Amino acid sequence: MRNLFALLFFFSICSFFGQHQDKVDFIQADVFIEPIPLNKEIKGGVIYRFNVLQNVDSVFLDAKDMAFTKVEMDGKKVDFTKTDKTISIYKKFKKDKSHKLTIEYLAKPKQTVYFLGWGDNIEGNEQIWTQGQGKYTSHWLPSFDDMNEKVEFDLFIQAGRKFDVIANGKLAVTPPQIDDNPVWLFNMKKPMSSYLLAFTIGDYSKQELVSSSGVPIENYYYPQDSARVEPTYRYTQQIFDFLEDEIGISYPWQNYKQIPVRDFLYAGMENTGTTIFSDGYVIDSTAFMDKNFVNVNAHELAHQWFGNLVTEKDGNHHWLHEGFATYYAYLAEKEIFGDDHFYWKLFETAKDLQEISEEGKGQALVDPKASSATFYEKGAWALVMLKDKVGDEAFKKGVSAYLKKHQFKNVTIDDFIKEIELASTLNLDDFKIKWLLSTEFPYEEVKTYLMAENESIETFFVSNHSEKDLSVWLHEKHPVQYKDALIDKLEKGIVASGLQMTLIESPYLEVRQKGLQLINEIPIDKKEVVAKLLTDKSYVTQELALYKLWSTFPESQKVYLDATKGVIGLPNKNVRLLWLLLAVATNDYEAENTTKYFAELSGYTSPEYGWEVRMSAFQYLREIGFTDGGLLNLIYATNHHSWQFKKFARSLIDELLEDEDYKIRIQKLVEKLNEDESRYMNTKLN
Repeated sequence: MRNLFALLFFFSICSFFGQHQDKVDFIQADVFIEPIPLNKEIKGGVIYRFNVLQNVDSVFLDAKDMAFTKVEMDGKKVDFTKTDKTISIYKKFKKDKSHKLTIEYLAKPKQTVYFLGWGDNIEGNEQIWTQGQGKYTSHWLPSFDDMNEKVEFDLFIQAGRKFDVIANGKLAVTPPQIDDNPVWLFNMKKPMSSYLLAFTIGDYSKQELVSSSGVPIENYYYPQDSARVEPTYRYTQQIFDFLEDEIGISYPWQNYKQIPVRDFLYAGMENTGTTIFSDGYVIDSTAFMDKNFVNVNAHELAHQWFGNLVTEKDGNHHWLHEGFATYYAYLAEKEIFGDDHFYWKLFETAKDLQEISEEGKGQALVDPKASSATFYEKGAWALVMLKDKVGDEAFKKGVSAYLKKHQFKNVTIDDFIKEIELASTLNLDDFKIKWLLSTEFPYEEVKTYLMAENESIETFFVSNHSEKDLSVWLHEKHPVQYKDALIDKLEKGIVASGLQMTLIESPYLEVRQKGLQLINEIPIDKKEVVAKLLTDKSYVTQELALYKLWSTFPESQKVYLDATKGVIGLPNKNVRLLWLLLAVATNDYEAENTTKYFAELSGYTSPEYGWEVRMSAFQYLREIGFTDGGLLNLIYATNHHSWQFKKFARSLIDELLEDEDYKIRIQKLVEKLNEDESRYMNTKLN
């Protein structure tokens, strides 16, 4: 560590950026970390430079459960006090003085840093990645849970030679290829909140693009996924160029990177210049029709301005992050997919928000505990209606002024509203009451707006639809979104009248999928029509068609299995997992391979796969039975870091424990686990 700190000192660069707090202003940090993956530990060090704005008798940092091996102030050992959450240095600090704080430490993060694939003997499966949203970076770095402290961070990261390291900033030093444990140096030039610090370690290749304004864009991917690069990152440069132009402020960071990781907690996270996202969005061209990265791509990029360049003072102003990122992502999709896509998306979110409001569950945009639907969707709607109220020119002028005035600072909603008022010369008190303070969603107002902006939505609202006229309406020259909404509106009548095949025979993919979802039994004379959908340009359609055909025509089950034998499907392996279940359940289908297919299905419960794959495998095994290996993987899943998957696994365990045979098997497996692995299960069994 001593030699590494010498390197850190050598590359230490002063910065003139920083946000003024009441008494102490931290302006620059050199961070060194060495992950110890088999122990799930971070060995680290940091040198902070700070200015004293007023006389104080202490400084402190947030630091969760860390052991400190060195603490020095201005090169001299200094006494400190630690708790399980902070480290504090008590000393008389005089106004207008500058200081250098040096800390070496060992952290064992309970969250925020995730170590995947270490010790499983699967080559290339290892990953380390971070997720510090809000205030969690202090689990691996003594830092600031308060978003108002902005610092210019430089990162020195040591990792094994076979891995790639990606982090915030520009790679300033490329490690020598001959080093077994090289150090990667990433340099930032501007300050940011510490929750936006991030790094990823793993096996990656990259696609390199350049925006029209000259910003380097690096899109990372697993080496085996080279054929998926284009569909995954489709429109990336177009999105980047559009947002720079639409927002009216140049991209504020040195470069932009996007990195997929396994078992990510969310769709994506907008770390400064370094978006980490779920590898469930790494897709081929067929999957693009069912689940693509475009919206997440645009949303996280928009955050580089709204959230990263300007950052909320606290949760009361969270609309300034999520509402804005959602809104600008919708505008980017409008640029790519057209007006109908944009307005019908708003139509769908308006329906959902109105339903929430009618149930008495509406929330204000200034409520720090509001739901995602409020911050994201209602937040985007507030900006749509604000722009409509003040006009395009004033809106864009106000947004630009807001970002320029408060760049690299923390902001409130009033800061934004003030700039829009200045640009438009309008008083926005009524807007604030209706859209920011009220818990209601003004559905009639947005309905009027949508009807005025989009002809097909106006037609939808004023027309009298019935399932009797379904075929007529489906063949009218309305966008597919119109047809989709019409089917939702008439769903009960369509099912009651047996009109599902009318949908299945549609030339529109979305309509065909709706028909397959609604039909239970395929008419014998339509057997071949549906069989053609086994090769439809959608893995969702293929999955639906396979199951419906297999269920309706037992005599042809082998034919359908043969036709889809090599199909994997979406990143969650939707077609393959269903195929394995049906292959095992089909009498006399490749009887010599039944055991192999069952083992493959059980194998997909392993931690080497993403949690979406594992969850589907667990669901199917619930129908046909678990091996002990599958049960053990389910037990491990009850402690998974993804709350969605953990909740699912615990619920499934509860179901199985109601079966006495499963309960006995589970008890025997738990007895072989160590204390940490068995803690949750012992609470259930005891």
